[in-house]
Amino acid sequence: MMQDMDSLTEANLYQAHIKDGLPQEMRKVPFRNIRDLLSLHSKASGGKTFLIFYDATGERQALSYAEFNARVHQAANFMYEDLGVRRGDRVATIADNHIDTVLIYFACWVIGAAVAPQNVAEDDRRIAFILRDSEAKLCFARTEYLERAESIIEGGDDDEGAPNIEAIVEVGGTPGHRYINFHEALANRPTTFLGDDSGAKAADMPLGDGTAATATLADEALLVYTSGTTGTPKGVILSQYNLLVDAQGISQWQAITGNQRMMCVLPIHHVNGIVVTIITPLYVGGSTVLNRRFSVSHFWGRIVREGVNVVSVVPTLLQFLIEYSQAELAAGNTIFGGAISRRDLTQFRHFICGAGTLSVKLAGEFSEIFGFTLLHGYGLSESTCFSCFLPISLSWEANQRWLLDHGYPSIGCPIEPNEMAIFAADGSGKQLGEGERGEICIRGHNVMQGYFKRPDANAETFKFQWFRSGDEGYFQRDEAGRQFFFITGRIKELINRGGVKFSPFDIEEVLLGIDGVKVGLVIGFQNDYYGEEVGAYVVLDDGATVEAETILARCRDVMPFEKSPKAVVFGSEIPVTSTGKYQRLKLQKLFSQWEQTQFRP
Repeated sequence: MMQDMDSLTEANLYQAHIKDGLPQEMRKVPFRNIRDLLSLHSKASGGKTFLIFYDATGERQALSYAEFNARVHQAANFMYEDLGVRRGDRVATIADNHIDTVLIYFACWVIGAAVAPQNVAEDDRRIAFILRDSEAKLCFARTEYLERAESIIEGGDDDEGAPNIEAIVEVGGTPGHRYINFHEALANRPTTFLGDDSGAKAADMPLGDGTAATATLADEALLVYTSGTTGTPKGVILSQYNLLVDAQGISQWQAITGNQRMMCVLPIHHVNGIVVTIITPLYVGGSTVLNRRFSVSHFWGRIVREGVNVVSVVPTLLQFLIEYSQAELAAGNTIFGGAISRRDLTQFRHFICGAGTLSVKLAGEFSEIFGFTLLHGYGLSESTCFSCFLPISLSWEANQRWLLDHGYPSIGCPIEPNEMAIFAADGSGKQLGEGERGEICIRGHNVMQGYFKRPDANAETFKFQWFRSGDEGYFQRDEAGRQFFFITGRIKELINRGGVKFSPFDIEEVLLGIDGVKVGLVIGFQNDYYGEEVGAYVVLDDGATVEAETILARCRDVMPFEKSPKAVVFGSEIPVTSTGKYQRLKLQKLFSQWEQTQFRP
């Protein structure tokens, strides 16, 4: 892995990888690499279905473990022999949820190469920057994005493109374009990976010409870039071990076993889709249903048809499911659509929910309508994926109390690979106690290997031997002494009004309690008198009419004037990341007219 750290930062990072006194090199998983895990299941349960895929038209494909393993090795042979991909290289993708995308990921991991997946929803300049910064040598682009990929990589008068990309490989489409076609190239390839001259095909044989060693758990697997609202995106380095140990922790906490099936409705350019609903079922020998995209009208039907037990979602999707249920009821159908009943869903266990901001109102409304358990959790790309969840052992009543009774839905307790703590938000390194608000910090085996080519960020992030999340939160203990954590906002999004800091989440819960308000986001906007003032960006329910003064008055009824919004902007669109996180800072410019206004009670 390409790192540029001073000795102090290296020492701090080493400490940030320790859990239960064990450094990260003392592995918690029994596999040599991801290929070893895949090989085990393809031999032991080769005929068992691993991956089911629904494309945008609803067409279904399915691969058993043996079929998936064979196609992964065909892809790895193609990459190694024809494209020159070697251990330690990086390969970019401009693609979407598809079997082909999963095959490309695993083929890279078989070789010991890393994947730098791109979010096609991002703008071209950002993608070009990430392609350059990642130092990827190849780009796999689906046919529908091929022209765009060409334009991004070639650049133009106002953008330097990505000259490091040596070749583009077309994925999908019809062979015959001027680029190598992925499907055509896989035809007639060996289904075991390159062995030595004697024809041996053992998993631990040297690759190809014998000059490269077998991939290890320490090898870089993913280079994913943060979706921060400001500044240059940072590349998060995750190793094969990071992926496996977090999947192990998720499966243990969620009681996911080899006889269960998950479903992926989130994008697999992001760690949530990759780790929770592809690596985790693979880890336990289970199966997964991959959807081209989330479809509210097909969601429940596919759960029933495929016998899905667990789905990972973001809060935005919960809202979509509520709205769909209301429309279906109005049409005389069930809340699940058509004639689907709760009896048809007896195999479904629970939802995993995280990555975005879950409000108490949304959690309560979803629970009341559907009656399925929400295992709310929290994590970041920098901690591979999830770091904590509400315990699966909680009764329905206890689950509801932790979701609804504390002002914020609890994100639960730390999973086995890591521990969590609250430190002073000023970065002083002072650890805080129960109920004290500060920065959520994480250390353990699922913590990243560092930011790629960002010594400045690494030094700051690990300066007191924990990973600093940038999120504000606190914890409370239950009767058994377990720490239940809460997130109260991004530290950079806290509103600093005249030296007093307010969390947007607190105020947003009040906004969401106002009849007619569908979404309420609280924004800290620049103000000459207090540095920052409190603004509210509001999206109303369809057909609702609520005046700005009504909203302001309601907030002042339950909060001090200083904390209450001073101005309201109504809108219909909400800027979000690809995983559903609200991007509040992008809304600040809408409040510029009040920059010189002094608000008085």
